[in-house]
Amino acid sequence: MKKIAIFVDVQNIYYTTRDTYTRQFNYKKLWQKISTEGEIVCANAYATHRGDDRQIKFQDALKHIGFTVKLKPFIQRSDGSAKGDWDVGITIDVMEIAREVDTVILLSGDGDFGLLLEKIKNNYSVSTEVYGVPALTAKNLIDTAGIFHPIDEDLLL
Repeated sequence: MKKIAIFVDVQNIYYTTRDTYTRQFNYKKLWQKISTEGEIVCANAYATHRGDDRQIKFQDALKHIGFTVKLKPFIQRSDGSAKGDWDVGITIDVMEIAREVDTVILLSGDGDFGLLLEKIKNNYSVSTEVYGVPALTAKNLIDTAGIFHPIDEDLLL
């Protein structure tokens, strides 16, 4: 049975689905779809922690589905901008598991991950898949992915 690892850039998926469809992503449906393709041996969801009740409820729902939720504090800068980027953390985790799985699935539209996918394909012969909102997913990420799955109505609540 194929071993699968899933990595979700929660903030990216939240904002791209909200901005494009004004709807939320259906993580349960994603899990059901991917679990028919093999054994999910790792599923991490990376998010920022603000501590509000809606966010905690959402994180609990992700855990109930089967995701490990990794949190980083939400940082509000004095100029009003915010920081909560998980790119390095996701990259480290992908690099650590890539040699142990057959497929790495990334949910993000961030083009910075193109280099990561290229590296794990070349070094570990792992297949790569990306789920992203087509209009808001970097072209290089779509091109680098072995398979690009457009997030559309089928994967929304």
